[in-house]
Amino acid sequence: MKQGFESPKTPQSENLLTRLGPGLITGAADDDPSGVATYSQVGAQFGFDMLWITLFSFPLMAAIQEICGRLGRITGMGVTANLTKSYPKSLVGFLVLLLCVANVFNLGADISAMAAGMQLVAGGKAEAYAVLFGVISLPLQVYVPYRKYIHYLKWLTWALFAYVVTAFVVHVPWGRALRATVVPSVSLDANYLMALVAVLGTTISPYMFFWQTSQEVEEVKINRDESPLKKKPFQAFEQFRRIAFDTRVGMAMSNLVAFFIILTTATTVRVSGSANEIKTAADAAKALEPLAGHYAFLVFAAGIVGTGMLAIPVLAGSAAYAVSELFKWRASLESKPSRARKFYYVIAAATILGLGLNLVGFNPIRALFLSALLNGLVAVPFMFLLMLISMNPAIVGKFQLPFYLRLIGWVATGLMAGASLAFLATVLHGFWAR
Repeated sequence: MKQGFESPKTPQSENLLTRLGPGLITGAADDDPSGVATYSQVGAQFGFDMLWITLFSFPLMAAIQEICGRLGRITGMGVTANLTKSYPKSLVGFLVLLLCVANVFNLGADISAMAAGMQLVAGGKAEAYAVLFGVISLPLQVYVPYRKYIHYLKWLTWALFAYVVTAFVVHVPWGRALRATVVPSVSLDANYLMALVAVLGTTISPYMFFWQTSQEVEEVKINRDESPLKKKPFQAFEQFRRIAFDTRVGMAMSNLVAFFIILTTATTVRVSGSANEIKTAADAAKALEPLAGHYAFLVFAAGIVGTGMLAIPVLAGSAAYAVSELFKWRASLESKPSRARKFYYVIAAATILGLGLNLVGFNPIRALFLSALLNGLVAVPFMFLLMLISMNPAIVGKFQLPFYLRLIGWVATGLMAGASLAFLATVLHGFWAR
């Protein structure tokens, strides 16, 4: 037996389906209400012309997230803890600060979308629903242990299928849609480029890097038979196999849902000529009712609430992991609040600040724009540093990245860098053109 590459059969190897977890939840959380708004706008404005990005971004997204999962399992530490071993704490701290700001704006936009979605279905005041969602989600994050909480998050991933169901309620010209999916349609129009960058920025977001890496660390902590692979290298073959499967399923689900959201709004809202009215996920749900019926409207609105409840803990939790590792605080959702007080303070602060944006009347569209801008800016340096530490023997030991992950990881980093530069150029051009 080659140490580090094979392992005896374990219960984990008997049924990989039961081992879906960090990758599945990370992928599902990527389709948060802010992401739904972005995909809805793209479908309404450009029709089927951007369906191809959901197919071609899949390997890039899956590779980066698999690299994150491997890093957590190999080292038993999160992204920030690994970065501070190789790079100045001031640099890492600055990037973590930007991540936290982006997450707070993202939380604000998501809570706003959930409240608006609930208001559409049940009436009442959006502000009251925003407070309700904050009050429900925060105690769950703080007081429910990780091993129980993770099952709740897995069940919430089913909310994503609301968008798949909606697509089958409307009439879709499948021939045109499938052709647009496999044959890219690229335009140099400024609006098209900005939308393309927004989709990429929504698909590959830095909070996902932190969440999946840290969830692998959590899995090591709660399973007595498991350890970081640097300590138990004989587990590597099985764990890398599980991480790859889990991640690819999660990212495939994420992109499939994005595909159906674009497809639905392209088939209905764009055809009706009301594309300019779509600013949020709730706008998309509202626009669907006269075009696709009350059932489609209800399912779409329910999806907004469900995915939001999944995204809130991921956004708040990823910020807490990043900050806690920077200052070497205890960081674990499995720990009781009394043992990881500062970690839970960060979770509470992020959630309350996101909720506060709604209560002070901050424009949710502006929050969505700012979170997308910051995510795009922060993703590139994090991806670059992730690639470097994942190939650093001092960090990962003998568990170097296989060639396909190195290749796709660097391609993804390069494309994200180009997309971010294009996004900035578009924003600056619009600013100076005023």
